[in-house]
Amino acid sequence: MARIAGIDLPKKKRGVIGLTYVFGIGRSTAKQILTKNGIDENIKVEDWTDAQVGLIRESISEIKTEGQLRSEIQLNIKRLMDIGCQRGIRHRAGLPLRGQRTKNNSRTRKGRRKTVANKKKVTK
Repeated sequence: MARIAGIDLPKKKRGVIGLTYVFGIGRSTAKQILTKNGIDENIKVEDWTDAQVGLIRESISEIKTEGQLRSEIQLNIKRLMDIGCQRGIRHRAGLPLRGQRTKNNSRTRKGRRKTVANKKKVTK
């Protein structure tokens, strides 16, 4: 089992796809890492040798991934909220940041709302 950056990579996946399970590594970065180390991207993760896994680990250690990247993203969001810019205000309010409409959509950011009907007044 290949364990890279604290993540167990899936054994049955191709190398390029397996590396994308690490936060901060996408398809293009995974391809660059494998070609830099001379590893075929179609080889399954379980077929990597220990030497190949070591080369991949060294390449990934140069890139910000997992906890380091997550904390940097959180600090960037906190900075935006602290300076009170438009994006920071939208983060604080839990609304979409990048110009999307909010009248009809944006349930992902706003969450599911329950509609409450008006109660009828009882006349005496």
